[in-house]
Amino acid sequence: MATARVHGALSDIPAAQWDALHDGRNPFIAHAFLAGMERYGVLREAYGWTPRHLALWEGRALVAAAPGYLKDNSHGEFVFDHAWAHAYARYGQDYFPKSLCAVPYTPVAGPRLLARDDAGRRALLRAMVASTRDAGLSSAHVNFHPQSEDPAFGEDWLPRVDIQYHWRNAAGWSGFDDFLAAMDHKHRKNIRQERAKVVRAGVGFRVVHGDDATDSELAAMHGFYLATFAEYGNTPALTLEFLHHLARAMPRQLVLFLAQRNGRDIAGALCLRGGDTLYGRYWGANAGEGRIAGLHFETCYYQGIEYCLREGLAKFEPGAQGEHKLARGFLPSLVRSRHWIADPAFAAALAPWCAQEARSVRQYASALAAHSPYRAVQQGSG
Repeated sequence: MATARVHGALSDIPAAQWDALHDGRNPFIAHAFLAGMERYGVLREAYGWTPRHLALWEGRALVAAAPGYLKDNSHGEFVFDHAWAHAYARYGQDYFPKSLCAVPYTPVAGPRLLARDDAGRRALLRAMVASTRDAGLSSAHVNFHPQSEDPAFGEDWLPRVDIQYHWRNAAGWSGFDDFLAAMDHKHRKNIRQERAKVVRAGVGFRVVHGDDATDSELAAMHGFYLATFAEYGNTPALTLEFLHHLARAMPRQLVLFLAQRNGRDIAGALCLRGGDTLYGRYWGANAGEGRIAGLHFETCYYQGIEYCLREGLAKFEPGAQGEHKLARGFLPSLVRSRHWIADPAFAAALAPWCAQEARSVRQYASALAAHSPYRAVQQGSG
């Protein structure tokens, strides 16, 4: 029988044992990424993140695990449950703290229940429910799990879905011109015009991997990130120390697209590469220069597509939300989450709400797919 333990730091779990439980194709579930968040100041209790990783042990052997956090708000999750928290408050109950299984600040689907088979994943979920009950928490949530983990969840885990926009090289394009040739005339023309504006503005680009990045390039990327967060009044979590850690620990998976004009860097996009997929995570620009016509689309989308085509990657996931991505070749894809509610009455009330939400989301995804920019309609994932 495996013994369940909750760990207050991922460093308590040997990296080799943790990483042996997944195939390494998703960089965000790697021990180096998650432990680096804790060590280098990305996760802070003041922001509502307290590590609470769940592990199943047979003696000293790790047999299953899930990244977990105690949350006293919904900051940085990208699965929105504010209405649930308000409903709890109206009935005099505390929704926070809650238990969350996820990758912080990362709305990217990937493994959450790290185990060798569905039996191990079901054991993890039983332990998750038990630890949530024992701690007196309102609920447990598993955000952005892959479709392959669906069979592990019982009926007591409420399903939710949402839409993201992903690019796929479904036709085996060999270059950007091939990709454009697959689009209808209107969208092909618009993309060419957007890219031409950036060229006319005197902006060029270079790609820098982690093992090639200099201290000044990492500092520049972090500065762009801070400037953009400040412009929108958001609280930045990414630290420069964490960027340096990624460059050391995941040198070929960290990918920076840096925009340069008049001999200096003016904007950048930070991505991670894993398996056959490029993941866009953060973008930023110097104050004022982020409004150069077409710069955002070129930095965040077209440079990434070119990189995928050049490197033979099949997919590009540029981040959450953004209906404007559809016109640039990113098609709607469904992402998933599951939710266990301790109060049976609340769970019963939320079940039809989740079902209606799922129907609405799927209808919306179908409507979006009907407006594909491609001449031969490609299919998103769902």
